[in-house]
Amino acid sequence: MIWRRLLVRSDSTITDLHYTLQIAMGWSDTHLNLFHIHGKDFGVYHDGGMYFADNPEQVLLSTFAFRTRERFLYEYDFGDAWLHEVRIEKHLPLDPKRTYPVCLAGKQATPPEDCGGALAYMQIRQELNYRSVFGDNESNDDFDDENDREYKNSQEEQPFDPDIFSRREVNVRLQ
Repeated sequence: MIWRRLLVRSDSTITDLHYTLQIAMGWSDTHLNLFHIHGKDFGVYHDGGMYFADNPEQVLLSTFAFRTRERFLYEYDFGDAWLHEVRIEKHLPLDPKRTYPVCLAGKQATPPEDCGGALAYMQIRQELNYRSVFGDNESNDDFDDENDREYKNSQEEQPFDPDIFSRREVNVRLQ
């Protein structure tokens, strides 16, 4: 499971939360998105995308009066369909010495942007495991599809390790 534990202020907006999630996950905000909260959709508009009735820059998180352990959905990249379950873990008093938002913890690297969705990402992970056991010179025809070729090309630029997560790097980007 890939997850992030974030502290955000209750006076943050839907737009703030969207960009916080984009940064925490290491994505580029190039795809459509939406939040499904209390039976209604909210989101940050992108050209050619959905129109939302409410201005996300004016909808404060505090207006939802979230309860502890309440959950809502954030979807990013409707083609790959990355679904994030956002869970309210605690309501904490504001710490004036802390800069918000902040990432407290996380696990696993975020799937590469445009990798093809959850099933394609699981296939990429399988290929990485295969390569770690048998080496890069071995060929595995099971993984010779368009998503894998795109992934292999991206690896030439920057290696990807799905098990590495750096809270420090996320917090640098959040600041």
